[in-house]
Amino acid sequence: MRMSADMKSRFRASAKVCSGAVLVLLVIGALGPESWTPRTTLGWQIDHFVGYFAITLLVCLAWPRPFVVGGALMAAAFLLEGLQAFTPDRSANLVAALCGAGGVLTAALVAEIFIRAWRWHLKSAQDAK
Repeated sequence: MRMSADMKSRFRASAKVCSGAVLVLLVIGALGPESWTPRTTLGWQIDHFVGYFAITLLVCLAWPRPFVVGGALMAAAFLLEGLQAFTPDRSANLVAALCGAGGVLTAALVAEIFIRAWRWHLKSAQDAK
């Protein structure tokens, strides 16, 4: 079943609002007090990777240009990590920035593969008609 143009437009608009809210929360979590940042027991490296991976996939739903989104979010990962040097209870960490950028890159590649596969599927279905 294909999504109607109106449903697709609503979905994309809500994804943009959600991704904007998540990006604001990311900035608050990165530059706010350390106690505001949710952590798992897996370790901060995995937290950075998985967090940026999930955020990138969400943003790619709103803006389906994974390499553009990926480049912007990788720059944001390094920028936010660098800005932590100016906060009182944190310090900049290159490994954390690399873990975040790795999550972004992985998610951007996964999104690009899915987008290309979907377009190929739609094209082959159209050619079959």
